[in-house]
This record gives sequence, structure tokens and C-alpha cells, in this order.
Amino acid sequence: MADRLGTAERTRHAVVIGGSIAGLLTARVLAEHAERVTVVERDRFPEEPEARAGVPQGRHTHVLLESGQRALDELLPGVIGELRAQGAPRVGMPEDMVQWQDGRWLHRSPATVYLVTGWRPRLEHVLRRRVLADPRIATVESTEAVGLLGDAARVRGVLLRERGAGRVREPRALEADLVVDASGRGSRAPEWLSAIGAEPAGEETLDTGLAYATRVYRGAPAGTGTDALGHYTVANPQQTYAATVLPVEEGRHLVTLSGLRGDEPPTEEAGFEAYAAKLPHPLVSEWLAKAEPESPVHGFRATANVRRRYDRPGRRPAGFLATGDALCTFNPIYGQGMAVAALCAVALRDALADPRRTPTTRRVQRALFGASRQAWDISAGADRRMPGAVGNAARTGPADRAAGWYLERVQERYAGDPEVGAAFRSVLTLNEPLRALFAPRIMRAALLRPVPPAPAGPPLWRTERTR
Repeated sequence: MADRLGTAERTRHAVVIGGSIAGLLTARVLAEHAERVTVVERDRFPEEPEARAGVPQGRHTHVLLESGQRALDELLPGVIGELRAQGAPRVGMPEDMVQWQDGRWLHRSPATVYLVTGWRPRLEHVLRRRVLADPRIATVESTEAVGLLGDAARVRGVLLRERGAGRVREPRALEADLVVDASGRGSRAPEWLSAIGAEPAGEETLDTGLAYATRVYRGAPAGTGTDALGHYTVANPQQTYAATVLPVEEGRHLVTLSGLRGDEPPTEEAGFEAYAAKLPHPLVSEWLAKAEPESPVHGFRATANVRRRYDRPGRRPAGFLATGDALCTFNPIYGQGMAVAALCAVALRDALADPRRTPTTRRVQRALFGASRQAWDISAGADRRMPGAVGNAARTGPADRAAGWYLERVQERYAGDPEVGAAFRSVLTLNEPLRALFAPRIMRAALLRPVPPAPAGPPLWRTERTR
């Protein structure tokens, strides 16, 4: 079979490694181009919206950026409405949040972007039900991929091994014309490729040592002097502690506290609330004192940015792709992962359907890389500035420093200039490309206008109700 992934020479069988959000959406797209698709998942999928072992970050705060919402609705029409109907909150930025960033409070002016902040397990459950209802898509659960079939020229399937208590089971072969690695941050594709004589992708890494801890709370009672839906304290190189208080469902909030290497938030209950006192303002501590905890504290430490450069030339086989976190994983504090998984699926769909170009493995992989590039630039660009950042992507050059100088001026005006704020949020939520920050009107504001005043204290009421 030629190195072709499109419809003219139809793929008979595609295998997706991983039943994550990225894996499910990839299967949805491939079902339009293959006779059958098999999703291989290490866990057994829960019947209800529950956290599972294969998604260790599933108990923590997640946001679905506006770009990800649009992408999901393109792939599965009506799915965002379904999530909202099941209780997933919609949070307008900056209107619905009390936000502290770069030493300034943000005006709670009318929202220009919206986040969906429901439970990650709820989103997975809704997507799983929609995607797996397609008769062309099958699952193999409680089974892990342990290798690839084929050689350096072409992948021809995967080696699978059932998981479970008892004796170690022998691997079995599952043949396929296309294998997509959506196994996440812990992808073992580099060793699988080496084992068949191929060349693993080069890796770029950047790690600040960020760690975070999360706990579920029943939200503070009404009448506490604010109409905000949540709070957001953003870390910077001078102030390295961060916090989010975001609504999920049924009156509950997820509270996440974070710090850097050597000063990680504790996972024992008393220490968690005491850690909030390190934040630059007591607002979150005061909120916690009025709220009711409803879960243990869960910690998470694997927060490095890692990008695998499958887009670059190398001795790699046809019929193998990587997507989602197996391709590019970000510091989760920026909330990009779910949106990028959906954007990669849209990029896969468009690359396979493009009538002007043959969808070769390399061309499709480059499209997936392109879908994740802006999120990497934002996450890695911010993390390079943090103290103690390490990795081969931590280095900065003259161009990085010049861009950093300009973006600092943009951020100084983000809090008080509505035009700059709207542009900055549109880029952070992946609605607009980075070049939107270099539009003439934004450059004039950043380079010529004085820094506008920001609120003197936390804006507990929306701007139009400020007293």
C-alpha cells in the first residue's frame, strides 16, 4: 500500500492507541476514511462519568477554550449544547472572574471569550457515548499496546497485551493499515519505532517543575459580597504561586493551587488550605474559609512541556501518526490540552479530505503539528521566563528576548485596556493567531500609550456595577 491516508485508496483498518479525548476524536475522523477503526485502551471505560486511572489529571481543573468548543461542535454537532444541558458551566472572561495577573487586578468588563469549565470525566463520557455509537468504531479495553508491527518503511499494525491480575499474557498482533498514537504524555512510541529499525522523533522539553494540587469544594454561600463565578491568580517570574477557583457542576467548585519545584502544594488537607496563604492576596484563602470541602486533595507533578518532532525528516515509517499529548503536551496550567486535541482532529479531517494534495503520512503529520504549534509557543514562551526552567527548549535567543519585551508591554496593558485585553484573550484561547498581537492598533497601544490604571483591589462586582 502506498504512503497514502486518503480516500482514493481506502484504508481498510485503522488502529488508535488510547481512548483519550484525542483518541476518540481521531477515531471519529478516521471512521469517514476507513472500513473500520479500533480504539485500544489500557483502562476499562466506566459506565458513568468517573475519573479513571489512565487519565491521572482527570480529577483536576480543566477548561475547554472557545477554539476547542468550536472544533468539537464541528466534529460532533451539538455536543457543547449537550454538555451545557448536563450542567457544565460557561464562564465569560473577564466578566465572570476575579483575576490577578502580573501584579494587577483585571477590570471585569463584558466578556470577549467564554470557557466551559465542567468535569473532565463528564466531557469524556459524552464524547465516548457519541463516538462509540458509530458501528464502524470498535474498542479493545483493558489492553495495552506494547509495540508496532512492520519495519522502518511501513507500520502494519500493533502488538497488544491484555492487562489484569494473574499471569502475564503473551502479546498478540492486530494488523492495521494505519496506526495513530494517542496514548498521551507517557507515549512509548520512541522505543516502539526503534524496535522496528525506525528513527524516533527528536524531543523538545521545557520543565518549570510546576506542581499542583486540587480539591472539590461546595461553593461559598450566596451573599458573600461578589457576583463572580470564580477566581484566578496567575503566576509570573516574580510571584510563582497560582490558584484557580472554577465552577463545575451542581454548586461545586474545583480549587487548584500550584507552585514550583521545591515549594509544591501539599496533598494533606490542612496544609492545602494553609498553602493558599502564599498567594499575593487573601481572596482565595477567604473563599476557602467559607466553602465546604467535598473530596481529598489530589496532586499532580508531570507538567513539563514536551514536543515530539515527527514533522521533521527522519527514517520513520509510513502508516504511523502521533496526535494529542503523544505529539505535544503542555504545562497543564495554561488549559490548552483539550482544545488542542480537538484542533488536531479537525486538522486530521481537513488533511485527509483535501482534494488538492495526496494525504501522505508526513503531510498529515505536519498538519497535526501545525494544529498544536500556537499552544506550544504560548506555553513554552511563558515557561521560559519562570525561574528554574530546564530542558533543551529553555534557551532563549535574541528574537525570543525581543518578542518577550514586546509581549510584556502588551501584558502591562492587558488589565486596563479593553482593546488590548480582547486581543490578548483571543490569542490565549487559540481563537486568533499570535500575529493578532502585532496588529497596528495593538502595537500602537503597546508602544505609545501609557499603562492604563487597573482596579486598586479585587473587583468583586462586574464593571458596570462597580460602586
